[in-house]
Amino acid sequence: MIDVRAVDAVHEAEFADWQRAMSTGFLLAPVLSANQLADRRRYFDQDRLLGAFDGDRCVATFRSFAQEVTAVGGALVPSNAISNVTVSPTHRRQGLLTRMMSRDLTAAHERGDVLATLIAAEYPIYGRYGFGPAASMTEWTVDVLRAGLDPHWSGPADGGRIDLVDGADVRKLGPELFERYRRSLPGAVSRDTLWWQLNTGVLDLGYRPWTEPYHAVYRSAAGQVEGLVTYDADGAWSGKHPDSTAVVRSLIATTVAAQRALWHFLCSIDRVTKVRSGRRGPDDLLPLLLPDPRAARITGHGDWLWVRILDVVRALEARTYGGEGVLVLEVVDGAGTAGGRYRLEVSPEGASCVPTRAQSADLTLGAAELATVWLGDESLQRLAALGRVQEEREGAARKADALLRPSGRPYCPDMF
Repeated sequence: MIDVRAVDAVHEAEFADWQRAMSTGFLLAPVLSANQLADRRRYFDQDRLLGAFDGDRCVATFRSFAQEVTAVGGALVPSNAISNVTVSPTHRRQGLLTRMMSRDLTAAHERGDVLATLIAAEYPIYGRYGFGPAASMTEWTVDVLRAGLDPHWSGPADGGRIDLVDGADVRKLGPELFERYRRSLPGAVSRDTLWWQLNTGVLDLGYRPWTEPYHAVYRSAAGQVEGLVTYDADGAWSGKHPDSTAVVRSLIATTVAAQRALWHFLCSIDRVTKVRSGRRGPDDLLPLLLPDPRAARITGHGDWLWVRILDVVRALEARTYGGEGVLVLEVVDGAGTAGGRYRLEVSPEGASCVPTRAQSADLTLGAAELATVWLGDESLQRLAALGRVQEEREGAARKADALLRPSGRPYCPDMF
């Protein structure tokens, strides 16, 4: 019998074995150095590691940690973030993920988390646990020579300035900037101190060799830090001509001026002929900031942040809506606690959601479909056309879309 249980992280051999199993599942080097193990011990919440053990050997891994997700309107919603989910190739199709997921989601609900979140490595896995893809990402590659930008650009024309900084500066300036940034971005998730240490090379978890990137900040004419970009460059040549690609690891900006300046900066670096944007929101301004938007070619697009609703009332009351109205939703959740009928009343002043049996439903949908529309990126009319949402009243999906869908699309800048 395979035992699914909490990992005794204090026991060094068991913690190392869990890490070996996780690395094996992700096809990473299964042996870690003592320093890498020590950094993982600092980075991981040791009270929320689960493992499946066949005898003394760990054969499946699961980790969760505390997180906040920005709802439509800017509220920060407590969430249970899930990561490092693996099952060893010798123990697939034995229900180990289901056992770990059920245990973790039960604990999250009992803690009072409103949501659970994850980044799905494979699309078909998580829908059966009530998760739905709630925010997507897009990647662009900019042909700098076609973009039409001023080749003699030497800095922002708005009185702002761009400065190169190092990792220590990023750890100082980045957290406060990101706090302002994430409150305006539905789908953004929180970053703690350890995140900034990991992404500036202070921590080494052994996932990939660390290479020191470049960092640049944009300051407004008033001296306020409004943007930060981290990027690499490959130094490539084509024949006798420099042909380098700048690859963005992260770009955050609280103003359009900062976005414009940082993208122009990247496209103006000597020897750079292409800029790869990294993961961006699907409605990012990048193409429209170029005189020739066609110079930005989409080179990647797909689902990104997946959400699972654990508390329907708090999830629907946390966000804002695009008008006034009442919806009654019948939520079907065979694998959790979201099931039931809910009356949602919304207005510019706020939202009220209560369980009800006094009214019949306008729409019937599964927990995964509710999660998919919670951030407003998907249309209930589309889901109804696909047979994934049932209209109990004609026109209810159109009415719901008018309330649920915001003017901009959600986006999660982070991998976790």
